[in-house]
Amino acid sequence: MDSQYFEHKLITPESIEYREYQVNLANQAIKENCLVVLPTGLGKTTVALQVIAEFLSRRTGGVLFLAPTRVLAHQHYEFLKKNLLIDDVALITGEDPVAKRKKLWINSVICATPEITKNDLDRQIVSPNQFNLLIFDEAHRTIGDYAYSGIAERFQNSDVRILGMTATLPSEKDKATEILNILKITSIAQRNEESPDVIPYIQQTNTQWITVDLPPEMKEIQMCIKAALESRYQDLRRAGLNISDSKSLSQLLRVREFVIRQNRKAAKPLFTAIRIIHALNVLESHGITSFLRFCERTQAKKGIGIKDLFENDLNFAKAIRLAKLAQSKGIEHSKIIKLKEIIESLQGKALVFTSYRDSVDVIYQKLIEMGIAAGFLIGKAGETGLKQKKQIETVQKFRDGKYKVLVATRVGEEGLDISEVNLVVFFDNVPSSIRYIQRKGRTGRKDTGRLVVLIAKDTVDETYYWIGKRKVNAAKNMGDKMSKVLEKQQLGVSKKTGLDAYL
Repeated sequence: MDSQYFEHKLITPESIEYREYQVNLANQAIKENCLVVLPTGLGKTTVALQVIAEFLSRRTGGVLFLAPTRVLAHQHYEFLKKNLLIDDVALITGEDPVAKRKKLWINSVICATPEITKNDLDRQIVSPNQFNLLIFDEAHRTIGDYAYSGIAERFQNSDVRILGMTATLPSEKDKATEILNILKITSIAQRNEESPDVIPYIQQTNTQWITVDLPPEMKEIQMCIKAALESRYQDLRRAGLNISDSKSLSQLLRVREFVIRQNRKAAKPLFTAIRIIHALNVLESHGITSFLRFCERTQAKKGIGIKDLFENDLNFAKAIRLAKLAQSKGIEHSKIIKLKEIIESLQGKALVFTSYRDSVDVIYQKLIEMGIAAGFLIGKAGETGLKQKKQIETVQKFRDGKYKVLVATRVGEEGLDISEVNLVVFFDNVPSSIRYIQRKGRTGRKDTGRLVVLIAKDTVDETYYWIGKRKVNAAKNMGDKMSKVLEKQQLGVSKKTGLDAYL
């Protein structure tokens, strides 16, 4: 290696560190439709930059770089503007009016959010034919009816090169297959923490699982909710449903379609049971206030069994009464007390993840009461959401050290480059390999990182811990499995199209 910097006529000199694995991944992506799988913090965006520069120097036609959130699209835009030696890089999100978007779409490189891109393709404000490179960041989202799938469909008759990027493939092979089919991927370019050319750039992350006991007041509420749930399970069995006693949400969701079509008398206990499990999960993982707010919102809705649950169920009514009493005594969740201990002993900055927006608010307010400089990051949806500008400001304040702690929902999991985070805390567990890997990847970027996972004993936290662990292990092997299938196809061993051979 002659230079410690990556050199290209369209990349700002001495701006990008030369890393062999990034160059090799980029070279593979230049040749064919490729999915780059690279752990968080190892520079997927730098790989994209190298591919973009090569495409701009070789061909006519523009580059469309898609990212699922406004904050992430803005981050890519700033990165490309700083490192590409071209003037016409643009950012397009749903916050731009149509007249402005029409002008922006003529730029050579466009960073955009998916929903507005799909809409503008349909309005014919922009044509698929003006691009020769299409990049899907956080490509694991390309399943179901997410906008990425619709965009890929609208490009299927164009001669565009596709680059997908993700920290990990899903742990389920049907989802991995769907992503590769939709994006017409012909090869997977993959590295992990054990790859020899990556090891020099990996910082260790020390993981600590901390268990807490629910206070007696919460255990009593938990018992009341479980009693309300048990009575619904008895009703479901009386209605003829052969249902196990695992009290699992996924099991109830699986029988929902069958009940709607063929067993209407089971509908009321089924939908009520689903709501009760949600309420129980919120209480166990997030605490008293989040549980009460969930109940308020649910009660305000119209739906099967809601009136019965809130007006006639003595167990559930008692749970709400006890929760209000606990709240009046200042009881929230044992995790809050543990979080305070952890943060007070911390030198540096912490990122706290929680899946639930009410929980963000509770944690944030408690940190402020403790005199800890904190900010919060949530998506734009709903009245309480943060607009793009405010999200970007919040992340910048955290980077600048104005906040010691940033409390975030899922919007903070994907791609945000906050390099000096010393500690990541999972306030709740997520039964998803992708979200686990993304959350974990927010620390250990510049120095040894620390990850703390808070688990409430005898709750859904423990269940999700084991599910998550199993899925992370399954996801590790998925890239290799899919690569073998793609190789077989190209050798002509499989006569089937797509990835049908694997299924």
